[in-house]
Amino acid sequence: MWFQVAAPSDPGHVDAVLAALRAATPRCGATAVVAVDGPSGAGKTTLALGVVEVLGCPVVHMDELYPGWDGLADAVPLLVGQVLEPLARGERARYRVWDWAAHGWGEVRHVDPGPVLVVEGCGASVGAARRFAAVRVWVEAPRAERRRRGLERDGETYAAHWERWAAQEDAVFAADRTREHADLVLSTEGR
Repeated sequence: MWFQVAAPSDPGHVDAVLAALRAATPRCGATAVVAVDGPSGAGKTTLALGVVEVLGCPVVHMDELYPGWDGLADAVPLLVGQVLEPLARGERARYRVWDWAAHGWGEVRHVDPGPVLVVEGCGASVGAARRFAAVRVWVEAPRAERRRRGLERDGETYAAHWERWAAQEDAVFAADRTREHADLVLSTEGR
């Protein structure tokens, strides 16, 4: 989808994730999954890419799994069935990528079992995905700041969908109590 990163990740936040990872036990077969979750515009992609840069590990972006603007809740079973369960069995994962321009499923990506996988995006540690995550990170910032960042990052493409997507986030995260299940809560306010 977008994956534009405006600023480098906070080194202290990256270090906190790495410390949590060192103390964690893999829960997805031999793969330690770092799930970077939280609402849109909080800084999940920035943090995840900072961790990936240090570790040189693969990353799965939830933006590739949402089946459209109403697909937040539907993406979690896709993540579990197409990525996490195969890796837990020691198998190569294979997932379809949502083509946002064509409004349908596009290419197929693969993820090989390895020591670490970063999964980032809204829903990365929700529901059944939670049990596979060795480290669950919640990234947050004030709503107005997140909206500003999201619109600055994605422009008019996202403007028409902001409230619709935010309502899905509110519902999914409240029902799941995602923040409460996090191993690490990081604020990106003022970044």
